[in-house]
Amino acid sequence: MSVYTNIADALQGIQDGATIMAGGFGLVGIPEKLILGLVEKGVKNLTVISNNCGVDDWGLGLLLQNKQIKKMIASYVGENKEFERQFLSGELEVELNPQGTLAERIRAGGAGIPAFYTPAGVGTPLADGRETRVFNGKEYLLETALTADFSIVKAWKGDTLGNLVYRKTAQNFNPIMAAAGRITIAEVEELVQPGELDPDAIHTPSIYVQRIIACNNYEKRIERKTVRV
Repeated sequence: MSVYTNIADALQGIQDGATIMAGGFGLVGIPEKLILGLVEKGVKNLTVISNNCGVDDWGLGLLLQNKQIKKMIASYVGENKEFERQFLSGELEVELNPQGTLAERIRAGGAGIPAFYTPAGVGTPLADGRETRVFNGKEYLLETALTADFSIVKAWKGDTLGNLVYRKTAQNFNPIMAAAGRITIAEVEELVQPGELDPDAIHTPSIYVQRIIACNNYEKRIERKTVRV
């Protein structure tokens, strides 16, 4: 496990054509500093696995604008009009998954399970030409696990050994992606010494984390603001 003070150094080794998992849900818990580092790094032809693709001017949407993403494996298009435009124009390869299926494909990858059966998608175009099997009289669709060359995740706190604690909604996708990356890079709001985190509160054990960096000045934008009139 290595502690970094520079984003560019923390991202070393990520090359054109890499497969990257990016944690977060909407704009909550996204590794925004590492994403900005990838924008600056300029790597291209990326396959990105994420629940969605941020918004047009923030998060993974910045990589889309920069034409750095070749393929998105995601659950939905979300609030990103550029994602929609590139998908419909054929500029971007997109593999859409039911949200639970996407989460389980990632979890299975981190657990070393190569594939599993799920009822989600049976009888829809998602199942066309794919293997199905009947269990207890019900049809299930075979889904394969997902792993990545690199996982970039965001945690609330971490220690210098790589143990991570997420806060609230940031627990969506970050923990399972941390386990499914061959190299996991974590950005944290607060970096502490070993022993300062409550062992019972740790969500991602250090065995899954190879690199960690403390960041600050988070924007924490709202994906869609709704107010009462």
